Amino acid sequence: MNTNIESLYQIAQKPTRTIVGLMSGTSLDGLDVALCAISGSGTNTVVQLKKFETIAYSEEVKTEIRKVFAKKTIDFQHLALLNEWIGNLHADLVLDCLKKWNIEATEVDLIASHGQTVMHAPKILHQQAQFPNATLQIGDGDHIAVRTGIITVSDFRQKHVAAGGEGAPLAVYGDYFLFGSEKENRIMLNIGGIGNFTFLPKNQNPEQVFVTDTGTGNTLIDAYTKFHFPALSYDKDAQIAKKGTVNQDLLKELKNAPFFEGSSPKTTGPELFNLDYIQRAITESQTQHLAVEDVLATLTRFSAETAAEAILYAIQNSEATTDTITVYVSGGGIHNPLLMEYLKELLPCSFKNTNDLGISADAKEAILFAVLANETVAGGTTHFGTKKGIPSVTMGKISFPD
Repeated sequence: MNTNIESLYQIAQKPTRTIVGLMSGTSLDGLDVALCAISGSGTNTVVQLKKFETIAYSEEVKTEIRKVFAKKTIDFQHLALLNEWIGNLHADLVLDCLKKWNIEATEVDLIASHGQTVMHAPKILHQQAQFPNATLQIGDGDHIAVRTGIITVSDFRQKHVAAGGEGAPLAVYGDYFLFGSEKENRIMLNIGGIGNFTFLPKNQNPEQVFVTDTGTGNTLIDAYTKFHFPALSYDKDAQIAKKGTVNQDLLKELKNAPFFEGSSPKTTGPELFNLDYIQRAITESQTQHLAVEDVLATLTRFSAETAAEAILYAIQNSEATTDTITVYVSGGGIHNPLLMEYLKELLPCSFKNTNDLGISADAKEAILFAVLANETVAGGTTHFGTKKGIPSVTMGKISFPD
């Protein structure tokens, strides 16, 4: 037997696996590194977060990624170079974390690497009938495995697309395994660059699980902030937006997009929600006179209303009612007090965050990819039925160190 296959077999047999989950989202703010101890699989999965750190991307890294990020016309050579470069960068960041935590690479069983999304193109967005859904993440898994000496599982989204999904949201799998409850109906709302949620009915029937993107989360807020205040990456604590007033004409025009009319589940990305999207809405609504503060207040309300409307749609098409729902929030949006205020105003539900369930709200996405890698190696027996957008597949390509 090949020694790598033998090592993988032994890892699959272990009662507890040590897995480093990596996540870098569309916000391009940095790499989340979550060191997890995972036992079991499927709905019997138990996760203990041992260490967690977010390593901020330097401006150089952000600049290089932005040259190809969510753009239809790029320097193709630069994309090829970035694929290797990001892989090496992520490997080095993992090694730096392990050194800081006094953990040897030999103590880690697997790395679960999401990679860096540079293009997300579901059919609802590209509108080309002859082509399927598509998505692309860079940061080659072979480079991570060779550089760290750790078996690496990466490129998770391709299997989802191959099996009929749109490549997102993948959080539904980890949400179902980790957070399903017989005691309450749960909405697992993640507000990253893009907003998404998983509805988990308390009957725990996978056929009734619902997942979708809601639209922009932080993407438009961050992009507009950086455009007008180049020294800022985001509107910290909504300090700017709080000074503004929501403009209803602009808000109405922001909602005027085919994405919001399409059936769920559906996915999207910065390919749609970007500065051009904001400018078009401002022009169409004739609100060029608005102050920056007013636009940011409106963008924040836009993120909240579209998330709330998608959640209410899911509840209305279930056996649950709003008063029986608890919304657990994660992602960068939990740190935006104005966004959270709007959500609580719009949704008559109980609100908590995933910290209340023993999973760090900031680390959740990195943990979820560690869980997906665990399923690839030691699970894969859960079936989600025939529900659109949730194919019953294991995901990720396995890269060996030698």
